[in-house]
Amino acid sequence: MMLLIVTGVGGAIHIYSFGYMDEDKSKARFFAFMSLFTFSMLGIVLANNFLMLFIFWELVGVSSYLLIGSGLKNPAPVTPRKRRSSSTASATLDFSPAF
Repeated sequence: MMLLIVTGVGGAIHIYSFGYMDEDKSKARFFAFMSLFTFSMLGIVLANNFLMLFIFWELVGVSSYLLIGSGLKNPAPVTPRKRRSSSTASATLDFSPAF
């Protein structure tokens, strides 16, 4: 059931983003990062052990970091990226006792 939800929502976001990013020059990079994010979320749903769950969780963090930075025209406002990477790091520490 979660596989269908993640695929459906991810597909809807891809379709919406295609129209939204129509005039953007970095459309290919954005969709590459978006596909990596969707792949990572599907990997979390399909993971059957903690190691795979951890790896895909980290991929979600990396792809979120890349997606946040892909829309920035000016490299000065990096605080959303820093905030996202710090929250991912704290969530990673929550996973550590599982190993």
